[in-house]
Amino acid sequence: MERSAIVVGAGIGGLAVTRGLARAGWRVRVHERAGQFGAIGAGLAIEPNAVRAVDWLGLGEGLRAHGMRQGSAGLRTARGRWLMRTRLADLQERFGEPAFVLHRADVHQLLMAGLESYGNVTLHPGHRAVTVTADTDRATVTFEGPDGLTTAQADLVVGADGLRSALRTVAFPGHPQPEYAGYVAWRGIVPAQRTAGISLETAVVETWGRGRRVGVVPLPDDRVYWFFCESAPEGSQQQIRVTDLAHRVRHWHAPIPQLLAATPESALIRTDVYTQATPLPSYVRGRVVLLGDAAHAMTPDLGQGAALALEDAVTLAVHAGPARSDTEVDTGLGRYDQERRPRTQRLVRTSAKAGRIAQARSPIAAAARDLVATLVPTALFLNTSAGTFSWTPP
Repeated sequence: MERSAIVVGAGIGGLAVTRGLARAGWRVRVHERAGQFGAIGAGLAIEPNAVRAVDWLGLGEGLRAHGMRQGSAGLRTARGRWLMRTRLADLQERFGEPAFVLHRADVHQLLMAGLESYGNVTLHPGHRAVTVTADTDRATVTFEGPDGLTTAQADLVVGADGLRSALRTVAFPGHPQPEYAGYVAWRGIVPAQRTAGISLETAVVETWGRGRRVGVVPLPDDRVYWFFCESAPEGSQQQIRVTDLAHRVRHWHAPIPQLLAATPESALIRTDVYTQATPLPSYVRGRVVLLGDAAHAMTPDLGQGAALALEDAVTLAVHAGPARSDTEVDTGLGRYDQERRPRTQRLVRTSAKAGRIAQARSPIAAAARDLVATLVPTALFLNTSAGTFSWTPP
């Protein structure tokens, strides 16, 4: 018996679970609210746990062809003093896989490639999920699209519709929405032609100031991704330009001021940062299942948002993919929930805590933060990361 699934949301998690279910023989409809399938965003790190998920999906060769191996990583002060450094060799030796960096659009394209050639996948852009009804063996979604309101029914509905998930709101009415984490993030890409003459390292570096921090991530083809986080009220600083950000860090160590000054205004992306501070009681409601930010929105402080969405997708495909009877489907969803909730909710808490520490504003708190960072040996840092980076598909 061919099983059917509706995936709401065509981000990284949605496309990954589509591939996983389609490979297992499910007929999958992918509905995306945007008018076309594509990705916005900037740079993305694919850590060892995410690399294993990509390998399980059969896309590891493409990742290695398009991604750049992360040479090293570290923390610095605004004046340039190193607080902590790790090497690629340390990461690969400890976890068996390196980390890769690439543009988010490249990951999206990798997941999209060849989807329609499966024969059991259809793509439906311009469809916004309005509501969902879950029965014991089916689920029905109502969409608002080019033809007005339409409905679609399937054995399984996957909510991969992100931070403001409509499916989460309907499946768990009254549950608290993600909370503002206390800071704004700006992101940008410096094109290769604008990085000429700027001295760059292969390292991924985050620099801490007081209530501000900047990360610099080299990308393939000589492009550079950066992010700038600043503690500020929710919804504030809507009119900030790249030149304003560059001015705020004009006295920081090179190449931060130079990179920001070289960034086109059109490349700037601003987002308020949120976290699912009140965890959901379950990621499953009948035949509706949530993954990625829809289930466990997290701050970017661990760099694990996309990785956990990939893990979710693979785990769901493993447990629900081969199911044929209704009982097997329900059992698979139960296993998915039991495996994913403890891990993801723990990392959501850890990431939010890391963000609060990194965004320290007072001189005393910032000095204490920097001192602790200098005292953490690389081996201890890698050991504390083991619970995150060591994940393997079930």
